[in-house]
Amino acid sequence: MSSPVPRRPWPAARTAFAVALLCGTLLGGAGSWMTVAYGSDAPDGPVSPVTTSARLARPVVLAYYYIWFDTPSWERAKTDLPILGKYDSADPAVIAQHVAWAKAAGIDALIVSWKHEPRLDAPLEALVEASRAAGLRLVLLYQGLDFDRNPIDPGRITDDLAWFMEHYGKDPVFDVFGPPAIILSGTPSFDRTAIKSFRTTLDQAGPALLLGSEREAENYAALADLLDGDAYYWSSVDPSRDRNYQVRLQALADVIRADAGLWLAPVAPGFDARLIGGTRVIDRADGATFRIEWQTALTTQPDGLAIISWNEFSENSQIEPSATYGSRYLEVTADLVRTTLERPAATDPASATLAPSSPEPTATAGPTAAPVAVVSDPGKATTPARIVALFAGLLVLIPIIFLAVRARRSSTPPGPPAA
Repeated sequence: MSSPVPRRPWPAARTAFAVALLCGTLLGGAGSWMTVAYGSDAPDGPVSPVTTSARLARPVVLAYYYIWFDTPSWERAKTDLPILGKYDSADPAVIAQHVAWAKAAGIDALIVSWKHEPRLDAPLEALVEASRAAGLRLVLLYQGLDFDRNPIDPGRITDDLAWFMEHYGKDPVFDVFGPPAIILSGTPSFDRTAIKSFRTTLDQAGPALLLGSEREAENYAALADLLDGDAYYWSSVDPSRDRNYQVRLQALADVIRADAGLWLAPVAPGFDARLIGGTRVIDRADGATFRIEWQTALTTQPDGLAIISWNEFSENSQIEPSATYGSRYLEVTADLVRTTLERPAATDPASATLAPSSPEPTATAGPTAAPVAVVSDPGKATTPARIVALFAGLLVLIPIIFLAVRARRSSTPPGPPAA
């Protein structure tokens, strides 16, 4: 009869390695566990880049994003300032922070405003890189009007669209609805011939979706054969007074849907453009206006909820964390994503705050909210959770180590008999 095979002892080195590995997992993973507990879909570490054409759930949540800011921009017509200070739109650190906040709040894509010129090409490139790395997507908003709201030369637009398609037409970061989607701002100011030339340019450059910015159903219907949908930039609607505005949105949605087009419905938190010549003021009502407009947009069954805006500070429609509102409107966005779309979003989007790259903003008119807590490492925001997880892990590890050592002793052959 053969002797039984003794169990392999668990060497001390193997035990130490297992302990070190599990401790490292606990310390490194505690932040991820806390992130999951908050309901965020973003891991506590590098996010997989956008490399595939996986479809986003509809309605997609988008926000209009402007990249024209430099230091002098903040001196004109501003009653509020970003919590990041008077930033430059080409600053990669600022862009990275915006992308992190947007992701944490449940925003799927930014609608980036652009036309082909050096001061906008550089921030567009930086935004594409940051969005690709973070898993955020983009829609292009081509600014077809100049500063005085007059249409720019159609020849320039066709050249710019061809340039964009050559450089970004196949970039998956623009794959929100399949082919890259391009919204032409100011379509009511262009005649049919001009819009047809834009359509032809895109068709020749490759697959692309051309969306208009029409405001009336009949006007969209007249261009439906040239357009793939519409994004109505209605930032100044007053839900308390414009009582027929849902009917107007629904009529536009119906004619777009009848032609199988994309419908991006407007949602704004408030509006005040008096410093740039406007007269209408839409009170934010501590988020109530935003919620009403969101719910109204949802009734039109849109393909996208287009938030107006991420950072249009001259019209005071921004949801970006600011000196006046803090992170209030990111929190409202996250809550709406969770409660109306039943999707995960951070309960505390401010926890995605990165290290500041600019000085804090100077005081502005109006009440100032408490500043967003800034940390140099997003993982440090979950340090208490890491400590709790470490102690919990040690409670599990102690009996494991004891049993391992005991098993080693019981399996060690006895020494020679005493003399």
